[in-house]
Amino acid sequence: MRVGLQAALSDAHLDGAQATSQRQLAISLSAIADTPGRTAPLNLCLILDHSGSMNGRPLDTVKQAAYRIVDSLSPGDRLSIVVFDHRAKVLVPNQVIENPAAIKVEINQLRASGGTAIDEGMRLGIEELAKAKKDTISQAFLLTDGENEHGSNDRCMKLAELAATYNLTLNTLGFGDHWNQDVLEQIADAAGGTLSYIQKPEEAVSEFSRLFNRIQAVGLTNAHLLLTLVPQARLAELKPVAQVVPETIELPVINEGEPLLIRLGDLLIDVPKVVLANLYIGQLPAGPQTIARVQVRYDDPLTGEVDLLSEAIPVEADVQSVYQSALNPQVQQHVLALAKYRQTQIAEAKLVQGDLAGAATMLQSAAKTALQMGDYNAATVLQDNATRIQAGEELSEADRKKTRIVSKTVLQ
Repeated sequence: MRVGLQAALSDAHLDGAQATSQRQLAISLSAIADTPGRTAPLNLCLILDHSGSMNGRPLDTVKQAAYRIVDSLSPGDRLSIVVFDHRAKVLVPNQVIENPAAIKVEINQLRASGGTAIDEGMRLGIEELAKAKKDTISQAFLLTDGENEHGSNDRCMKLAELAATYNLTLNTLGFGDHWNQDVLEQIADAAGGTLSYIQKPEEAVSEFSRLFNRIQAVGLTNAHLLLTLVPQARLAELKPVAQVVPETIELPVINEGEPLLIRLGDLLIDVPKVVLANLYIGQLPAGPQTIARVQVRYDDPLTGEVDLLSEAIPVEADVQSVYQSALNPQVQQHVLALAKYRQTQIAEAKLVQGDLAGAATMLQSAAKTALQMGDYNAATVLQDNATRIQAGEELSEADRKKTRIVSKTVLQ
């Protein structure tokens, strides 16, 4: 298994007469299998809310989704299940599944009751995953339908950051309309996972299956981008790096030395992850110039090797005395994806502040950006919500959650 790595500037030409030029650098990364076949074993933990509000069809469909996961595991894969209401307990300890029927009996006995303590579920889930994280692809599905009323959201964030340091990925699934989208998004972003929205109970099985298929495509883990800039180049000061494919996540720069270090988490086989860096480039002599080098440090769970390094590839620009732009249309698409996300964030903030006119205007801007991208699903959701706000209607919880999801990704 190796890393596929490509880099491209939004405009590969620089104006030699300009003191400073701004460019976006798109870096595409994926895992490439040298030979077809199975990746490393999965180490999966289901962290499931069974509070009183999950009673009836919600919990029944989650059980069905969990049964499907049990049936989908391959020989050598591991599973653990943690459940929580206002307390948490380990329902199925971390193990290689040799008796699926027995696991399903445990799941079937689950009953809805009590309140919600997400952080306690996370704590036990991380402990279970950590028992078998060596040479496995370690992921959790954290599902909840409510607020963390019996826990601490700050503790959730600390646990998500801890999971990332252990090379554990946490995916979050909001069930229904009453979960805290900020908390679940922040958990997923911090721990390298994805945020999913299960609006209706019958969607649980398909959403679990979609996530499961995604983690089966993980080839390399614990990936970090190493970005080395020439002295004349620097990152923008505010939010300089973001992932834009497969979903949009603001990425922190871990250190300020050379090279700059950015955690990427898992790399999927033949499915690119795209990172966008906002650069300012000072004046350079005319002609071809290398302005940066990019490299990836990663682990290969299939072989057990850690801290491997990909080849370092240069990022080239052509400094021109008579400037002619050379826009890269694919990078422009990535820039639009980030703009859609940030415009929607501003709209949500204005909505919270009570600035309804400002929120509607920003949602309309985000809808236009989505149209430019060809993301018609997002454009429809964003424009419809802008129209509702302009008409004096209050957005429902479902409307707000759809807005967050379409801002982060392109729905298929």
